[in-house]
Amino acid sequence: MENNESKQPSPEQEAIRKPLLELHGALLKLHKALLDSERLVYEKNVGPIQSPNHFFQLLTNDPWFAWLRSISQLIVAIDETLDAKEPLTKADVDAVMNQSVFLLVPAKSGGEFGERYVAALQRDPRVVLAHAQVAKRIGSKQPLA
Repeated sequence: MENNESKQPSPEQEAIRKPLLELHGALLKLHKALLDSERLVYEKNVGPIQSPNHFFQLLTNDPWFAWLRSISQLIVAIDETLDAKEPLTKADVDAVMNQSVFLLVPAKSGGEFGERYVAALQRDPRVVLAHAQVAKRIGSKQPLA
């Protein structure tokens, strides 16, 4: 049986992984803030969500929440990058960071995601704070357009 503890990342790997780990944590907080905010809007406009299972069904199947899947997919992409068997390269990290930039300039991304994201930023200070943490993680890696 293989011992996972014997495969500690090297200091170089830790340095490469650190920005991605920080971005991952910030994105999880942003995702939670967006879910909470969007849930309140849904309940105000459509009706109460009856249970956690009902909310999960809405998140996975209801078009109301479909725009949030972009962030969910980005979080999964980061998880997969971090869990890859091969050592992580700076290019791997840069590729994921480039995918993340859309969060900094939601109005420029256009479409439903951009519109709904800007609306969430305008109505909910928790989303603004979480967005700022993501922007901080990405901002040092990417020039803003």
